[in-house]
Amino acid sequence: MTRESPPKLRDMTAADLAPPDRLTPWLDANIPQLGSGPLEVTQLHGGTSNVILTLNRGGADMVLRRPPAVAPPGAEKGVLREARVLTALAGTPVPHPHCFGSCADPGVIGVPFYVMERVSGWAAELANEKITNHAPFDTAPSEYGVAYAMVDGLVALANVDYKAVGLDDFGRAEGFLERQVDRWEGQLNSYPKLYGYSGREIPSFTYARDWLRANIPDDFRAGIIHGDVGTPNALFAFDHPTRLTALIDWELSTIGDPLIDLAWFTNKLRDEDRPGEIDPQALYNIANFPTRQELARYYAGRTGRDLANFDYYCVLAFYKGGCILEYKVAQSAAGFLSPETGRFFDRLVLSNFAKAEQLCRKAG
Repeated sequence: MTRESPPKLRDMTAADLAPPDRLTPWLDANIPQLGSGPLEVTQLHGGTSNVILTLNRGGADMVLRRPPAVAPPGAEKGVLREARVLTALAGTPVPHPHCFGSCADPGVIGVPFYVMERVSGWAAELANEKITNHAPFDTAPSEYGVAYAMVDGLVALANVDYKAVGLDDFGRAEGFLERQVDRWEGQLNSYPKLYGYSGREIPSFTYARDWLRANIPDDFRAGIIHGDVGTPNALFAFDHPTRLTALIDWELSTIGDPLIDLAWFTNKLRDEDRPGEIDPQALYNIANFPTRQELARYYAGRTGRDLANFDYYCVLAFYKGGCILEYKVAQSAAGFLSPETGRFFDRLVLSNFAKAEQLCRKAG
């Protein structure tokens, strides 16, 4: 049985999450583009990783993003990082929502937040434990183009000079790969205390961790990384040809090696050595997607990046994903999420680490 949240959190409405009487003066002072009429706040999306609210004052909608009531680690900091990277990307070829302004002062609505453009487009949805695209992009051949459209966005991002757009201090490029293993292990180890559950031993975790520490590539090339690439974190045009209108959900963005974004997106796609093999834990309908290697070659040809060590980044993406998704298992064990949700994410976590070890052993 799911544990009851405190009534104040359980019953929060859109107006509770962004009180109009407190938000309106801030909008008057900082985002006059929204208009001057009475503020209407509605909830567009809400979950355990972010809350998205629609703002309207008589003209075009804008979107407010803020942490949820029960937030994962670093959520408040992540919101402000999102705002900064979106602001920096203005004028670049990277499809993204324009950021109109951000607020670090929790005194306004209780948490940091930012306000961005509402971009037209469809996003994939997770339903029945699979990611489904908007029709007709949920069937071949359109679905094939979705994967390329995503990689087009990653190419554009990888080709941005992060120093030229003012993000030279957005993350520490030096030692990025050396820090990754401890960074995500530390987050994994924080869940028992944060959510009040006992923790557990995860098969293949130690093997993948130790292999990553021993096999760090020496050809690191810094750039902006999104950090959570997937079709649910993107918007696509409603008409053909398939094209990306915006990458969204930038809370894990930083300066690092963009190859990890490519690995994150392609990890559970088909392998051209075994094109008929379908990973049962893959969230996408990967039978209608290109192979991992096909997309990697496409990316390399447009970024000039060397893929000699791509397997390392694939292992790192599996490892990072497993460490992050374990927080859903922790929240379920603690009673914040349903047992069914916990079992679903448990399968994803175990699959990530098992795939990581399998790839480590193949790479040697």
